[in-house]
Amino acid sequence: MIGMKIFIDGKFYSERDAKISVFDHGLLYGDGVFEGIRAYNGRVFKLKDHIERLFYSAKAILLEIPMSPQKISQAVLETCRANKLRDAYIRLVVTRGVGTLGLNPKSCGRPSVIIIAGKIQLYPQELYAKGMDIVTVPTTRNLHSALNPAIKSLNYLNNILAKIEANNAGVEEAVMLNAEGFVAECTGDNLFIIKNGELLTPPLSAGALYGITRQTVIELARLAGMKVSEPNLTRYDLFNADECFLTGTGAEIMPVIKIDGRVIGAGNPGRLTRKLVEEYHALTKMSGEPI
Repeated sequence: MIGMKIFIDGKFYSERDAKISVFDHGLLYGDGVFEGIRAYNGRVFKLKDHIERLFYSAKAILLEIPMSPQKISQAVLETCRANKLRDAYIRLVVTRGVGTLGLNPKSCGRPSVIIIAGKIQLYPQELYAKGMDIVTVPTTRNLHSALNPAIKSLNYLNNILAKIEANNAGVEEAVMLNAEGFVAECTGDNLFIIKNGELLTPPLSAGALYGITRQTVIELARLAGMKVSEPNLTRYDLFNADECFLTGTGAEIMPVIKIDGRVIGAGNPGRLTRKLVEEYHALTKMSGEPI
């Protein structure tokens, strides 16, 4: 986008002039946290939830964010205004900041806060109408004891390796299993199935990210009278689901019609999935922080 204005540490810079140091540990080591946020119809959706999760991720890696939640929320809204955006994808990044070539975070001074507001189209539009094929890949989800999947960190190599395997298989997304062989999530989205009218999704303990769209869909399903549970799921459970879909801030709700060559349900987006999509879109249009 020509003329994009990017927020870095309290100031706006043009796209050409928006730069960080090559000594920033966010670049050198993936040491930092981020959020992807959406704005719809002049409102930033679930902003408070995203900022809260950002601070939880930062606390988990002992990263002291140099702005209050209120100041960051205001900066997100200001960045949308500066770019004259009513519908946007917002990337909020906090890096460890400039340090030495050693990996010790104590060498870093002040963390940096970066906000980019632009457009995103994660998946081709036709996939929302016809549904997506996905595959299970060999790369397993990070162990909780290694790099907890609940931390939305700048170190996304685990997800990227799985995405490469999806690309090699000729599909857009991939199912990642955990070390025990249970379904965790996809490379950038949470996963849901519907079986006998019940909505099921892997528990956070299986390696699923605490997805904000995930939680919104769970709430919408419960309001619609659906039973919702979070059991450990296997590939067998996915193959024999009546319906399947993915959720994420960028993806929203994406129907899945085939997993590892097995057709899901009738091979098209299911009735309950379509109903949840309608309710989700209705919610995004009427709620959020005004820009």
